[in-house]
Amino acid sequence: MHLSPVLGATGAYPFVRLAAARRAAEAGGADVIDFGIGEPREETPAFIRRALVAAVEAESVSTYPSADGLPETRTAIAAWVRRRFAAQLDADTEVVPTLGSKEAVFSLAQIVGGPGATVAVPTPGYPVPARGAAFAGAGVVEVPLRAELGWLPDLEALPGHIDLLWLNYPNNPTGARAPPEFLESAQRLAFSRGFVLACDEAYSELWFDGGPPHSALELADRRNLVVFNTLSKRSSMPGYRAGFAAGDPELITALKRYRPNAGVTPPAFVQRAAVAAWGDERHVEQVRSRYSEKRDALLPGLLALGLEPVGGDATFFLWLRTPHGDDEAFAAALLADRGIIVAPGSYLGEGGEGHVRVAVVPPLERCREAAERLSR
Repeated sequence: MHLSPVLGATGAYPFVRLAAARRAAEAGGADVIDFGIGEPREETPAFIRRALVAAVEAESVSTYPSADGLPETRTAIAAWVRRRFAAQLDADTEVVPTLGSKEAVFSLAQIVGGPGATVAVPTPGYPVPARGAAFAGAGVVEVPLRAELGWLPDLEALPGHIDLLWLNYPNNPTGARAPPEFLESAQRLAFSRGFVLACDEAYSELWFDGGPPHSALELADRRNLVVFNTLSKRSSMPGYRAGFAAGDPELITALKRYRPNAGVTPPAFVQRAAVAAWGDERHVEQVRSRYSEKRDALLPGLLALGLEPVGGDATFFLWLRTPHGDDEAFAAALLADRGIIVAPGSYLGEGGEGHVRVAVVPPLERCREAAERLSR
């Protein structure tokens, strides 16, 4: 058989290596505490689970979901954006529900650019935009995140021609935020040069200190702009696969045209549970509070190892410089000696070397236990 050469060229997904390391350690009898993979492990709020069950019971005949999404889901998303960011979206033309955000991030290069296009992705960063571009036949150029710029890219140093630029703020892995003036500059550049600005804002509702992060949806001019968000982190719903894309009506129309071909619209009962989640903020405040508790419990142990915080204060990630440079060796020793997994920064691309990313997702009790192990 003839498999896609792209599949062979991409190699293993970086965090598959972390999962393999965990299995090997546990097979050897280790009690592993995993801060490597950023999967929320908080309980999904009961009111959301009840909404899902009620929606399943109400749907006696299951039908294929519309690529446009349910009107009530689009309306709930637009209402949340208005409350959270004071931004007005037309629910019919500027919003489409997505199956989480990962599939939409992966597939965007099939809609914008396609074969032969050039997609610019930040590094270090989430690997999915680059992998999606490769499978779409597009070329990938890496745009370094600059520590001296607060882990923002230098927009003046972008390549001469690109079709799509990805940004991710609050940032995975660094926890950095993007100020409104930076987002405005990026959008102006996208429109003037004719490329699409795609903003992955999956962590917009998680932060440890200060006020809430900004969104590109706050911009007065949203031409050539598309923003992705999800309930996975905000509402502890990673298994529900419920998110949205919003922005330039032309781009949203293109997404709606693409989606019937791929069959990636969320089921109607998931969309109805999403309506309940987007409509409530109390549970999100509780989620933020729990992540802050876990960060505060764990951080002293990390500092005791000589790790230095060098990232921002958003997401549920801690971005730390290793004391002796070799992030893979540091992570391997930490697993072998203390039974603790962290993600080597080099797994997240160029510029991540000499750092580790710590996802504060285990339960609070396990964070406290990890801090004790680290402080011994």
